[in-house]
Amino acid sequence: MVSSPHEAMHRIFQQDPGLFPRAVKALGVSFSEPISVSPFPTDLTEIRPLERRVDTLLRLDTAADGSFLLAVEAQRAQDHGKPASWAYYMAYLYAKYKMPAVLLVVCRDRHTATWATQQFSIGPPQWPTLTLRPLVLGPDTVPVIDTPEAAAKDIPLAVLSSTLHSRAPEAGAILKSLAAALKGLQADDEDTASIYIELTEQGLDETPAADLWRHLMAVDLSIFQSQTAQALRAEGLSEALLVVLSGRGIDISDQARDRITSCDDHDTLTAWLTRAATATTTAELFADVDE
Repeated sequence: MVSSPHEAMHRIFQQDPGLFPRAVKALGVSFSEPISVSPFPTDLTEIRPLERRVDTLLRLDTAADGSFLLAVEAQRAQDHGKPASWAYYMAYLYAKYKMPAVLLVVCRDRHTATWATQQFSIGPPQWPTLTLRPLVLGPDTVPVIDTPEAAAKDIPLAVLSSTLHSRAPEAGAILKSLAAALKGLQADDEDTASIYIELTEQGLDETPAADLWRHLMAVDLSIFQSQTAQALRAEGLSEALLVVLSGRGIDISDQARDRITSCDDHDTLTAWLTRAATATTTAELFADVDE
């Protein structure tokens, strides 16, 4: 099953392909900024029943480097079968599209990044026929973006930094800086800010930093509209509803409590909370729905 961090580590390059040349500068590799970008199909399956699918595939057109394909793979653990698949991807892309291809591997785990950085050769030791050289971004090569100014300067890089450093001591400073930058971006471009909020949320997965991110998103729920923010808003309404019912001395059965706490519809919870001011039983609370 594809995980949320897996999605975040490659989708960030779909959102901002210009992140690629900026991020790999730390690797000592120079690519010019793309002047146009075209998403390509990620399905590399042949006619025979064998599915091969790259995570993200983009065509980058640049003024200085010409055009090339960027294949982004999110790798969470060492997989000794992967180099053969990656070599296949590169050969297939070159054969199909007749243009150079670059493989970028993004790793949240430091040991996985070290493993992926090595060159993989196909052929006998005295004459390797094919050598695979991935570019690898990991915790040691993506900088810690821990000031609001740095985060605002390059929000996509800050999102990537939050994912790859989600278990590091600096995670809190990164997320606070990113939240401030996203709040500023939201004022100008709410849709783009929402995308970066979701990608950050996915990238943090179930790490302790995810709890901090939920707290930061809960500070101003009128601004942040991510799934986390919506869930927190619903949770707050359900808790308020239970407090009102209890304060008015209305008996709350286990079934009614479960119904209230499991509801994630904002409008429904708001209607129930309004009705709780005059209802004498939970049956009255749910009357219009149950009729």
